[in-house]
Amino acid sequence: MAEVIRETIGCDVGDKTCELYIARADGTAQTPEPLKTTPTGFKKFFTRTPAHVVLENGTHSRWISALLKKLGHEVTVANTRRLQLITESNSKSDRTDAELLARLGRADVKLLSPIRHREDEAQADLAVPKTRDMLVRARTKLINQARGLVKSFGSRLPSCETACFHSRVEPEIPEPLKPALEPLLKAVATLTEQIKQLDKVVEQVAKQYPDAEVIGKVDGVGVLTALTFLLTLEDKTRFKKSRMVGAFLGLRPKRDQSGKTDKQLGITKAGDSFVRRLLVNSANYILGPFGKDCELRRWGLKLAERGGKNARARAKVAVARKLGVLMHRLWVTGEVYQPLGYKAKGA
Repeated sequence: MAEVIRETIGCDVGDKTCELYIARADGTAQTPEPLKTTPTGFKKFFTRTPAHVVLENGTHSRWISALLKKLGHEVTVANTRRLQLITESNSKSDRTDAELLARLGRADVKLLSPIRHREDEAQADLAVPKTRDMLVRARTKLINQARGLVKSFGSRLPSCETACFHSRVEPEIPEPLKPALEPLLKAVATLTEQIKQLDKVVEQVAKQYPDAEVIGKVDGVGVLTALTFLLTLEDKTRFKKSRMVGAFLGLRPKRDQSGKTDKQLGITKAGDSFVRRLLVNSANYILGPFGKDCELRRWGLKLAERGGKNARARAKVAVARKLGVLMHRLWVTGEVYQPLGYKAKGA
């Protein structure tokens, strides 16, 4: 019986259409007509002999990879940060991008640093804190806009808690600005109420994940950060060592070493920016005036005391990295967090 020729199909996914490039084991290639970025379009084309399909991580990659796997194909979702041949190409086009994906997939998938999409339930639950984050950021922009407009009239709005901003500053708005800012304050009030409602939903979702309570025991880590951390990593066994979490979340310093030169660079900022920002915010609290005495705080403050330019900023990031490692270890072992002395136990 003749051996089936295995195909590697590069798929450059666009919002409406996708370009394909088929590379065969015998060296021949084919460029089919673009297909629609819909489940129907993909089912119609990929109901064929199983192949290795390579596509970039993006908005549509999650449902596309799930569909292709159901159809019997092997799927590699490439990490976009590893595709400089595409992003920095001087002759970039959807068709050439599809070809490069196919050729890289045929050469060695490790070059693409393949990613793994989370399960549907985890994805839906993670959408709750991410939606809350978007509302908070939108509210912050509106508040900054209001303060800026008032300053242009030679006045200033009083400092106050964000949650009561809309009611606290309303009497202080200059008369000429009221027609413009009253709708803005109403929008801020609406966003504040929606954020409060989502806070309740976050707490309800967190109850479905008992481990979120375990890793949330660390001072400075609330329910929101614990839940987002857990859902982002999803599988606690995916890392052989907890210290790998820092690199996964982009909190590891970049490396540029050649010969005797080893430059000091900033962090990679790879991985999920939302959970990284939450960890940095937690680290800021730990090092701040309200942070409780603990191993992390002592270690971070010693690091900040070394002086030099941006010493505290670097210490904050370092504490965030160490915090992520600690949270993963607590998650894996189920140990009860001890603020002092925990390091001696091997954390």
